[in-house]
Amino acid sequence: MTGPRPLRRVVRWSLAALLPGELALVVCVLAGVRIPPAARLAVELAVLAVLVATGTLLALDHRRHRRAGLGRRQALGAAVADTVPAAVRRLTAHEIHLSTSFLRWITRRGPHGVREGDVPVPYASGQAAVMFCFLFASVLETVVLALLVPWPVVHLITLVVGVWGVYFVIALHASCVVRPHVVGADGSLRLRYGALLDVRIPAGRVLAARVDRRFPGTRPGAVDADGVAELAVGSQTTVTVELTEPVDFTRPLGRRARAGAFRLYAEDPAATVAALRAHAGLDRA
Repeated sequence: MTGPRPLRRVVRWSLAALLPGELALVVCVLAGVRIPPAARLAVELAVLAVLVATGTLLALDHRRHRRAGLGRRQALGAAVADTVPAAVRRLTAHEIHLSTSFLRWITRRGPHGVREGDVPVPYASGQAAVMFCFLFASVLETVVLALLVPWPVVHLITLVVGVWGVYFVIALHASCVVRPHVVGADGSLRLRYGALLDVRIPAGRVLAARVDRRFPGTRPGAVDADGVAELAVGSQTTVTVELTEPVDFTRPLGRRARAGAFRLYAEDPAATVAALRAHAGLDRA
């Protein structure tokens, strides 16, 4: 990566320091706390300076990538990748996908990414009980803190965090409902866990599929020593899919992984295996 390294370092550290400060300032204003005009002006000027520096850095990187032969959209994406850390980009994209999934869920627009001839494979019901417990705990915690905390600023902060926590639990479950696994009409397979994980297995890459109930204790997308990726829901999987050759995919926090088989959870494992065998032509093999 070339370019103004000192400016890039200043922008990254400044974003990490100033954005929480701006959020704290907004919370204090909403809580009715009097902020000295000089302090408010200093924070706003600092945020403006960081935004100007970020815009300058993006413009320089964009021009550099354009000179290297990239198109405008590709150059913009490369410039953002140079400036914004991968984890921040993924977390931002995850929040956006959570919001769009929540809107799709409440408007009943149907599953995302399912085309004509595809077979959706739902899995969200496997974690419904756990999500309900999380939701109940979040609501209870928000109410208790709202009643016990006497200080206005802390009261508002805990209320905002509590409401966001309730929304996050609902949106996470909604993303799992509207983003099911998909058996493609062409024999491809798309494995997902809400907006956190999206694995695409091309047509012709599926070797075998079978009903296989297991109870792993790993996180979604974890790959064991045998090259098998676990996509457990509610700490269980019900279907095992073996591939002709491994596929690469991105784990929830941005790490790359490679797996030659996948264990996933499906609400109806027998129907899932039957659909996969029919669309992938395994019965004719």
